[in-house]
Amino acid sequence: MNNKSLVHFLQVLSLVLFFVVGTQDSVEGRLISTISKKPHPNDAAAYARCTISSDLGGAPFGNVVSFSDGLPNEGSGVPYFYLTTLDPTARNALRDKRSSLAISEYPLGTCGERDPENPACAKITLTGKLVLVDVSTKEAEFAEHALFTKHPEMMDWPEDHNFQIFKLEIEDIFLINWFGGRKPLTVDQYLHTKM
Repeated sequence: MNNKSLVHFLQVLSLVLFFVVGTQDSVEGRLISTISKKPHPNDAAAYARCTISSDLGGAPFGNVVSFSDGLPNEGSGVPYFYLTTLDPTARNALRDKRSSLAISEYPLGTCGERDPENPACAKITLTGKLVLVDVSTKEAEFAEHALFTKHPEMMDWPEDHNFQIFKLEIEDIFLINWFGGRKPLTVDQYLHTKM
């Protein structure tokens, strides 16, 4: 998979797959063709995030959340989230930052008749720390613009729910898009991919 395809893949994918936090190798295989259509939001849950829950004795906790990594076709690769501590996802992250985000190719319709778990239907899991973004920074301004551009209804979410911007500081990547053969994808390779 070339870097351009990987970035495009991350920008348009949207289905929940849940993986436990951990360090794993990635697998290289076929190239993912250029994908031009996005799935309709009603067709599948959008994204999955996993945190560690102190309420559940340190067990992983998965949840569906929306994210953005930048403006359309200008993704940075760093996922940003708009979360409230009324939801366990943000509460868990403030206690234990360990998190993962999983995305699948399946809802794009480019997997043919394959099952979403089939290794030939690409999926990626980003693992790291979910941290608050300082509201007084340029990064917060960038993240808010990216989130509200991709998810405009967020602008109208209740102010008294205290939504805040979080980001996933990526430490590990698990990518699989074919059977067999291992070639790791480093965080540096992922973050410095050019469109």
